[in-house]
Amino acid sequence: MPAFPKPIHLAHQIIKKLIQSGDTAVDATLGNGHDALFLGGLVGEKGCVIGFDVQPAAIESSTKRMKENEIGHYDFHLTGHENMAEYIDEECLPLAVIMFNLGYLPNADKSIITTEQTTIPALNSSLQLLKPGGLISVMCYPGHAGGDIESAAVSQWAENLPRENYRAASYGLHNAPNSPPYLLLVEKIN
Repeated sequence: MPAFPKPIHLAHQIIKKLIQSGDTAVDATLGNGHDALFLGGLVGEKGCVIGFDVQPAAIESSTKRMKENEIGHYDFHLTGHENMAEYIDEECLPLAVIMFNLGYLPNADKSIITTEQTTIPALNSSLQLLKPGGLISVMCYPGHAGGDIESAAVSQWAENLPRENYRAASYGLHNAPNSPPYLLLVEKIN
């Protein structure tokens, strides 16, 4: 077993320590529902997972995954993550965790990708929705066309966050080929 965990596994390890039963968490890019399922297991029956994706196949796949695992406390929306604030009820706020897994839907049309034009507004919105001590987790994929530009924009966004309000960190392999994915974490201090 390698000493360094995969970036997404590190995100899960950290998030497990933060989420409490009854919290509300967001999967901002549902994909095939793996992160939504992970979050659903942490927030418990009194909590809720809210998810977003622009592709009907992602909503269907994520819903199927939740039902197969008997997770009933979720609310998925067929819309971009930049619209999340419009779909989250006031009683669900503030949020404990918001997860982003950027790029494209695996085993689908690779020309449909997340971009900095929607991701940066979604991240800005996330800052307002997050509770103090809450976390934004962003998996960045600079190794595909468009992912390099989006990843650079996300990293610059994090670097420019005010230090008195947020702590930002990144994790990934520096000596791996093909611009490997990396994890960016933002903790809201106050």
